[in-house]
Amino acid sequence: MRRGRVEEASALAQRIGKDIVRHNRSRLCKLQGKAGVKEVWAAVRQLTGCDRHQAVVDGVDAHSLNVHYASISTDHQYTHPPYKLSVPHSADFESLTEWRIFQVLDTLHPTSTGLDQLPAWFLRLGAPLFCKPLTHLFNLSLATSSVPQQWKQVSICPVNKIPVPKTHSDFRPISITPVLTRVIERIVVRDYIYPALLNPPPLLSFTDQFAFRPSGSTTAALITILHTITNLLTTNKFVIVIALDFSKAFDTVRHSSLLNKYSQMDIPDHIYNWLVNYFQGHSHCTKYRDQTSALREISASIIQGSAIGPASYVVTAADLCSVTPGNSLCKYADDTYIIIPAVNVQSRAAEIDNVEAWSRQNNLQLNRKKCLEIAFTSSRIRHDAPLPPSLPDIAQVSSLKILGVTLSSRLSVADHVQNVVSSCAQTLHALRLLRAHGLCDEALQTVYRAVVVAKLLYAASAWWGFTTAADRQRIEGFLRRGVRAGYRQVDEPTASQLVEDSDDQLFNRVQHISGHILQPLLPDHRSNSYDLRRRRHDFVLPPRLTTLTDSNFIIRQLFKDSY
Repeated sequence: MRRGRVEEASALAQRIGKDIVRHNRSRLCKLQGKAGVKEVWAAVRQLTGCDRHQAVVDGVDAHSLNVHYASISTDHQYTHPPYKLSVPHSADFESLTEWRIFQVLDTLHPTSTGLDQLPAWFLRLGAPLFCKPLTHLFNLSLATSSVPQQWKQVSICPVNKIPVPKTHSDFRPISITPVLTRVIERIVVRDYIYPALLNPPPLLSFTDQFAFRPSGSTTAALITILHTITNLLTTNKFVIVIALDFSKAFDTVRHSSLLNKYSQMDIPDHIYNWLVNYFQGHSHCTKYRDQTSALREISASIIQGSAIGPASYVVTAADLCSVTPGNSLCKYADDTYIIIPAVNVQSRAAEIDNVEAWSRQNNLQLNRKKCLEIAFTSSRIRHDAPLPPSLPDIAQVSSLKILGVTLSSRLSVADHVQNVVSSCAQTLHALRLLRAHGLCDEALQTVYRAVVVAKLLYAASAWWGFTTAADRQRIEGFLRRGVRAGYRQVDEPTASQLVEDSDDQLFNRVQHISGHILQPLLPDHRSNSYDLRRRRHDFVLPPRLTTLTDSNFIIRQLFKDSY
């Protein structure tokens, strides 16, 4: 019976979030002290599932898994992307300094080691010695537009998608690239790709992409989606949102299509050629239950574990746009949403056909069976008009989880509040087990803030305005429960205060960071010849259309303290 309770507690404790706990490890160890640190963290790893072993499945081994992953990342219509011949190859080109490479190495975080067997801790420890030769190596790689072959070799660690996997598709591939590869990829992304996103060519657009770009986040994407829906509801009886699902999106991207889009961007020729060489000749092996398969080459994929992969998917999706005026798209990586007002309801089939045509060009596949459709209506107005029939193979739902936040067809977040409070309540049981293993109260409070409070108020700036008094009271009551249990101090801010602080910080960034992704939602600046009192902003206050639009983040911030 005790063993069953331990297994149940272990399953519940996985909700703590092993990534967040790992990021707070140094602080927790400092709070706990040297005595008993190993024992405490052994319990944490057990509870969070970090030590779970790979399942034994008949007919599944390292070789068969590697063949399965290689078959997914194979483009049967592969064509080699051309190089740009206008660039002079000069070995004297030097853009990176030893000081910068030292700073990069000296701030490396603990991470998995690639097939080159150079761990991050070793590179960080030897940063003063390694910075000079690595600077020369990186500059030589960029100048000659060539990537060492060992930097293109990836190790895949399969993890279970479900508790009891049965087939190869039940294992999710986690790619582990060499640390040095990730270092130079981040340099290329920050120095060349990110700046190019701010000045896109005519055929590419990044204004509707909120992932893997400066100032982008799920909160910003949700704010934009809700802002668009509520504004459309002022003139439409309903608004259709279609959530698209692409099968193995990152693992099947066509290299020729991707690099054709890179070639249009404002990127130096030698960096474009470096990207061509980088995507050419990639291979991976799979490590599964003490077995390692042989390397197999792939002709597609943007390598999920790489630093350049996320930015490359942003470029891949840059030419995906709506075909009907008035419709819009919102993208967060491969999570794509089509927003269609009632006046354009007949264009739904055309939008889906356009997405499928785009998918075929980029070697992607739209999974209609996992796509969902929802019709949002105002909760304060009764509409007698019937909703449109569902599209073929696309299910209609009454509530939809958008980027982790559940919204009902009436734009209510009551279901989201209930789900997140229930999830956090289960986490409290895991915290009690951590306390039983000897973790001190101060460390438990750190875990509570990093896990429970963060989960409870995830993207709250976007949806807090749509909560009712009952929703807010439920969240506040849960936090008071944490105070009584000793996981939270009495004088800590309430949920409303935390959200208000988060709103102020986000609105301040939107105002003052040039090119912030939410700035298109702001109204025009007003020009006053006088300044009688200090104001939060100098924007023209828009007309307050409905109480529904007043729930949006931007409107709430514009009218805050305006009277």
